[in-house]
Amino acid sequence: FLQVFLVEKAGRRSLFLAGLMGMLISAVAMTVGLVLLSQFAWMSYVSMVAIFLFVIFFEVGPGPIPWFIVAELFSQGPRPAAIAIAGFCNWACNFIVGMCFQYIADLCGPYVFVIFAALLLVFFLFAYFKVPETKGKSFEEIAAAFRRKKHLAKAMTELEDLARQQGG
Repeated sequence: FLQVFLVEKAGRRSLFLAGLMGMLISAVAMTVGLVLLSQFAWMSYVSMVAIFLFVIFFEVGPGPIPWFIVAELFSQGPRPAAIAIAGFCNWACNFIVGMCFQYIADLCGPYVFVIFAALLLVFFLFAYFKVPETKGKSFEEIAAAFRRKKHLAKAMTELEDLARQQGG
């Protein structure tokens, strides 16, 4: 319920990035807590707090924000198909994690959350460099931002090619 107001105040991209980073830090804290649990009994509290923070950060960012962004990135025509694909990917990944987690935990032991931390870092970097802020923007403005990035990338490639030709 609070997320609806928070999204409009803080913006989608910033909440998504904050949620991913908070989850990443929580995953690292869970790993440290599990690794040091045999040496320090109080590390169980660190692990518990990290789990709660992980869930809180998920609920702030990666839980609800993709639904907002997917709905805003596509025009009216392809939007239902995009939301259906996003929903399928979301539930398929949830199913895979749910079915495989115990086997991965048995294999990795206390380092199981390193896998999540690595994936969260990749997701954070992708979102930081590729996902635009959609708050208060129309579909046309978002599409124009993507076109500018594409033209900018093409112009950079052309400049690099020109520099190579002149240098070689």
